[in-house]
Amino acid sequence: MYDEELGNLQMKSETLNLKSQIDTSLPVMEDFYTLQGEGFHQGKAAYFIRLGGCDVGCVWCDVKDSWDAKKHPKLSIESLRSKVKKTAAEIVVITGGEPLMHDLTGLTKELQAFGLKTHIETSGAHPLSGSWDWICLSPKKFKAPLPGIISLANELKIVVFNKSDFDWAEKYAALVSPSCKLFLQPEWDKAAEITPLIIEYIKTHPQWELSLQIHKYINVP
Repeated sequence: MYDEELGNLQMKSETLNLKSQIDTSLPVMEDFYTLQGEGFHQGKAAYFIRLGGCDVGCVWCDVKDSWDAKKHPKLSIESLRSKVKKTAAEIVVITGGEPLMHDLTGLTKELQAFGLKTHIETSGAHPLSGSWDWICLSPKKFKAPLPGIISLANELKIVVFNKSDFDWAEKYAALVSPSCKLFLQPEWDKAAEITPLIIEYIKTHPQWELSLQIHKYINVP
């Protein structure tokens, strides 16, 4: 009886240890200090942590190497915080891939404990975890966002690939909170074709603003 109880305790301990390992380390494709190139916080200094793993599968994704989480090393949240604190960054942007495939509670707690602001860029296709100062929701047709995250978005950013995406944009603009900032962003490879359409659309729908990937124009990460 004693041996059986001891075995059960050992199994529980191993499970807790495994959970602790999962919660305190994350697959990181890349991390770097740069300028935010898109949306409401465009032009601000920010430290980016790009997590591996994505099941949304956008055909025009420019970071498809991030899709397979197993391809990327796991880093502890303490080491990530340490790397951020070596810079002058005040904002940390968690992106992907699809960052909400992971539990981000531990990471955001660690970053905020050291006075850093936490921002996330997500499709919203997975449940929200973590504590956030700013949520940028960028819903994708390939895997729609969960209803629970839509009302929490501070920023709605729609990537426009073709004309039908304007209707897609309006669908979600009707669902976010009245204070949510609305942005239309041309898909990079079609920017020359799509940007004029977005400009004309915003002129007749002034609740929207234009988002450009300025980091690609000025050649920074």
